[in-house]
Amino acid sequence: MSSNSIILMSGGLDSVVSLASTIKEYNVTLGLTFDYGQKSVVQEIQASRKVCDYYKIIHKVIKLEWLENITQSALVSGEEVPEAELCTEKSMKSVWVPNRNGLFLNIAASFADSYEFTHIIFGANAQEARTFSDNRQEFLDRVNLSFEYSTLTKPKVVAPLINLSKDDIVKLALEKEAPLSLVRSCYNSSSSNCGKCESCLNLKKALLNNNCEVLLRELFEDEN
Repeated sequence: MSSNSIILMSGGLDSVVSLASTIKEYNVTLGLTFDYGQKSVVQEIQASRKVCDYYKIIHKVIKLEWLENITQSALVSGEEVPEAELCTEKSMKSVWVPNRNGLFLNIAASFADSYEFTHIIFGANAQEARTFSDNRQEFLDRVNLSFEYSTLTKPKVVAPLINLSKDDIVKLALEKEAPLSLVRSCYNSSSSNCGKCESCLNLKKALLNNNCEVLLRELFEDEN
């Protein structure tokens, strides 16, 4: 049986670089994007589709209306997204979506169990692990252990960026010739990356630290 893999695809920096760095080794053939009513959902879906088309893999959108209904996060609600880097428990909670990564990985595992995918690629990274516990190696280890019992095919979650900072991720993207011009990392619904939310600020800083000024201007061309 040939090996095929799934990737959780948001169109953001982490998922794009995760795909670029694993597509050949793990034969990634399916990208899953989740619609849980987030403010940036239209832009995320568009970016994810472009990235999947670029790599010639199937793209599927999973709608989760019930998750939208129970989420109090600024990513979904009318509350404004914080315009700062996340570094405190309070700011982390403002953009927390209930069990999001756990849920997404379990849905991907259902696809894997049904269609015999062997691996699930996930963009967890060291920088976000500082405040988000579901980006840590301990979380991945426990998810993989649970799949030993909850699936027949026992897919493995792989996080190629788990030990990398955002600076390291951009550096890897350049090495892998990832399509960074397609990246959409913004939490807001603006036509371009807003340049003010935590995700945008991390991306801007990483691009600057890797001397990517031209790309930075392209990605944030509509920034006020």
